[in-house]
Amino acid sequence: MSPRADINAGLRKLGQFAQSGYFVGLHIRFAAPLMQFQTYPQDWSDFYSQNAYALRDPTIAWGFSTVGSCRWSALPIPDPFNILAAAANHGLTYGVTISHGPISSRTIASFARSDREFTDAEIAEIEATVRQLHDITEPPESLTKAQKEALRCIAQGDRHAAAAAKLGITESAFKARLISVRERLNARTTAEALQRAKEYRLL
Repeated sequence: MSPRADINAGLRKLGQFAQSGYFVGLHIRFAAPLMQFQTYPQDWSDFYSQNAYALRDPTIAWGFSTVGSCRWSALPIPDPFNILAAAANHGLTYGVTISHGPISSRTIASFARSDREFTDAEIAEIEATVRQLHDITEPPESLTKAQKEALRCIAQGDRHAAAAAKLGITESAFKARLISVRERLNARTTAEALQRAKEYRLL
């Protein structure tokens, strides 16, 4: 499977555990994840954003303070804004947060149910899947010279034919470079690959 297919398979598996939704922030750097996925109810997502809860969320604070897993009911972090109670009012009654990776590239993910606590076995499987997603989305250390040249042409607004002529290669060879860089950066589109390359400081 391709990295993209592996990511989608992992997310599908996580969705089966979290019937009230999940949030997965992969490789959080400079306060923002390089990739994020969320399936929480829209009304909760809107309420969360409107109240700027990301800055006050005890699950995120816990995730930055340690690695491992913790049920929301056992979080050792204060919740002065009663965010977990608000989540429960939106159907996110029981939850677990997983934290993995170095502090410079931390992955934090939370999963919710409305009916019961997550079992130890479920948490172990969720944690293993989150670790796997963290590993397969690890940003590359570098791009090849050919990949960088291709992305720079796109960044400058060159069309494929013009970019190929500029680099002295065929158009099909240029397209092959773009495919390779999309695969390397786990990007669906060339525009997404360009954005990731900038975020990863690879250009």
